[in-house]
Amino acid sequence: MPAPSADQVDTTPLMGLAVLMSRTCAGEPLTDIAKQLMERIKHNARDANALMDLSIISHLWFNHPIGLATQMQALMIQRLYRLPSTSAKPLCLLALMQHGDLAANMPLEFLVQDSDIDLQMLFLDAKGLPDALPEHDVLIVAIAESQPSKRLLMTLAGQLRVWPKPVINRPERIAQLSRDAVSKMLHALPGIAIPMTATISRDDFARLNEQTLTQVLTDGVFPIIARPLDSHAGQGLEKIDTAEHITAYLQQHPEQVFAISRFIYYRNADGWYRKYRVVLVDGQAYAGHMAISEHWMIHYLNAHMSENQQKRDEEECFVREFDTGFGKRHAAALQAIHRAAGLDYLVIDCAEAPDGCLLVFEIDSAAVIHAMDSERLFPYKRAQAKRVFLAFQTLLQRISTTSAE
Repeated sequence: MPAPSADQVDTTPLMGLAVLMSRTCAGEPLTDIAKQLMERIKHNARDANALMDLSIISHLWFNHPIGLATQMQALMIQRLYRLPSTSAKPLCLLALMQHGDLAANMPLEFLVQDSDIDLQMLFLDAKGLPDALPEHDVLIVAIAESQPSKRLLMTLAGQLRVWPKPVINRPERIAQLSRDAVSKMLHALPGIAIPMTATISRDDFARLNEQTLTQVLTDGVFPIIARPLDSHAGQGLEKIDTAEHITAYLQQHPEQVFAISRFIYYRNADGWYRKYRVVLVDGQAYAGHMAISEHWMIHYLNAHMSENQQKRDEEECFVREFDTGFGKRHAAALQAIHRAAGLDYLVIDCAEAPDGCLLVFEIDSAAVIHAMDSERLFPYKRAQAKRVFLAFQTLLQRISTTSAE
């Protein structure tokens, strides 16, 4: 890969993920912007910023094949993209990224938007680091854990073992965030409940029954939950009550590898399920959001929080009283996760188990924390998100200053 250059092929700056996604959440269809970008590309086929922004829009429209192809077009022109700060003395953060959809990399743009952080995003190929890198104060590995990214992460682990600048989120640590590895990492820690997770091939899954389940999962008992490996946001996630239901599940999902685990009932006494997102920045826990649903499979959109004032009131209580409520109740468990994961920035999706333990669903270095929700409906969320953003920016400043001393 040729050495990256900060020079842009076109002078029009990158809009980027945070700007485009925020406009989408505000109800803007982005069609006019997409037309403008396509017009720019028509006049200059090497307008990499336009191609990258158009790729983001394609993903926001759920046209992922077009988004991936357009991003690759952009990367064939250049691999370094910049969102500069307006500060007179910015801190330069170099983010190492990979080709992929919006879940492939940490959405850093939200964390540093409108700050004194100059963000440079370098998209790597399979060889890892190029011969030359742009100047930077702090380096962050923004590549999300997945089966396809493991080889790149381990390549980077060797290349970054000794580095002259501070490194946030070491690649070898990110590589340990697969669901099965996390279940092994956390299962014996006090105050934490997490079912064991196993990766299973399609053929072996098809042959699974009550007798052989414990050979795959040490705590295995039906019902179980299954999902295609590396899926997120509930895609392909289903509860399978008996072995007889596996065939029907596989008929609906053509993937070749799946993750399975024991289902844990975490419904509260009032009949509702509650899922929490907690952020760990430099070891400190912050409320992200919570979602409440009658169904066990929750992600924020399908909980319809914007349609229910009672749910929003409870989420506001979770956010405002986090330090004396949820965060205090689970402080020891959250600190144990921080120590076990060994990451400077980490997002935890969790619930409270019936016995009061922290029920961990997933830990991830690339889950999104944002301030895009309506201030009219969610007046408490923007200020809380900005607390997380400030904590992240403070982390960058602290380690940069420490390194310079």
